[in-house]
Amino acid sequence: MAIKDSLSDAACKNATTEGSKIRKLHDGQGLYLWVYEDGRKYWRLRYKIHDKEKSLSLGVYPVVGLKQARQLAQAERVKLASNIDPLIDRKINKQKAKEAADNSFEVVAREWYTKQAHTWAGSHAKDVLRRLEGNVFPYIGMYPISKIEAPQLLNMIRIIEQRGSYDLAHRVLGVCGQVFRYSLSRQGEGRCTRDPSGDLRGALTPHKKKNQAAIKPEELPDLLRAIATYERIGNRQTQLALQLMSLTFVRTNELIRALWGEIDMDNAIWIVPDTRMKMKKEHVVPLSNQALNILSEIKTIAGDSRYLLPGRNPNKPISNNTLLFALYRLGYKGKMTGHGFRTVASTALNESGLFNPDAIERQLAHSERNEVRGAYNRAEYLPERKRIMAWWSDHLEAVGKGADVIPLFGKMS
Repeated sequence: MAIKDSLSDAACKNATTEGSKIRKLHDGQGLYLWVYEDGRKYWRLRYKIHDKEKSLSLGVYPVVGLKQARQLAQAERVKLASNIDPLIDRKINKQKAKEAADNSFEVVAREWYTKQAHTWAGSHAKDVLRRLEGNVFPYIGMYPISKIEAPQLLNMIRIIEQRGSYDLAHRVLGVCGQVFRYSLSRQGEGRCTRDPSGDLRGALTPHKKKNQAAIKPEELPDLLRAIATYERIGNRQTQLALQLMSLTFVRTNELIRALWGEIDMDNAIWIVPDTRMKMKKEHVVPLSNQALNILSEIKTIAGDSRYLLPGRNPNKPISNNTLLFALYRLGYKGKMTGHGFRTVASTALNESGLFNPDAIERQLAHSERNEVRGAYNRAEYLPERKRIMAWWSDHLEAVGKGADVIPLFGKMS
């Protein structure tokens, strides 16, 4: 049945206030087009519920046309038929939308990241954020974390696997699991009730973990002799850096970003601050006589730079790949890396039978799960760690000069 007061598209388009500040054009069943003096036009629905007259906005004309306004009004009338107040229902939905936005996977993940990042090494923190921003947020970041289920998570992981990045897929899933578990611990609305990443156990394409290349201890003499000739094909600073790494067996980043302010030549000690350590704990490196001699020469090359190993720009260190590419030039591509010096030292020191394995682990800066025991070990083993570093330097010097590597692994008399 036609509505007596129904409007037309032309009437809506041409409507003016006709001198009044607001003109209300009735379309029927409580739907009005409010026309303002400045030309603005708004749709409103008047209704009555619980003996109270109310008014609800349905949008701006002409963005919301006549036909759409009638559809919106009818949807609200359906609510009224079920004794639902459209105005209250809208407020409830707005609140739910806000809670969903405040608890989207990206919002929760960034909150988790902020709380965790200070406990990680800077490079690891950057890796985690890059994985989230590049592989996770574009696909599930906008969804409420409480609504994400395993199939949606798997679809995201499959995109990574399609690139052949199987190791990355496992790492990304692991990070997502940590975010879900963090959400479980949060208080308030919108938190998830379970970790769906656990449902994907066994669903991902297996990957073989690649250990960083390292030579065997018996191949050490040839490597040391090759490094001793590096100046023929490269620069002296890089050669000295490789020799210092072999003596101290620190991580590559710890050496590359080392500052002169960390070195105490008088007391023969290098203290790497916790901010640059993988495990976020200060690390003490006793310096042997051989290491001190190398540092003295490195200092003449570094000049006024605050870095032990400055690059072309003295205000920045050499690049992360400098030492790796130097090993490539020596013929050790795929055979040896900077990390490989740690592997060789660990193997040789443990096989020597001369030192407490816990002291060796402390010098390698491996984490101690028991924090109390770890703090005790740091102080207790320092004298032995000084002996370790002196013995290791003497060992490398002897091997580099042609001594047989095997007898030096035997116990001292």
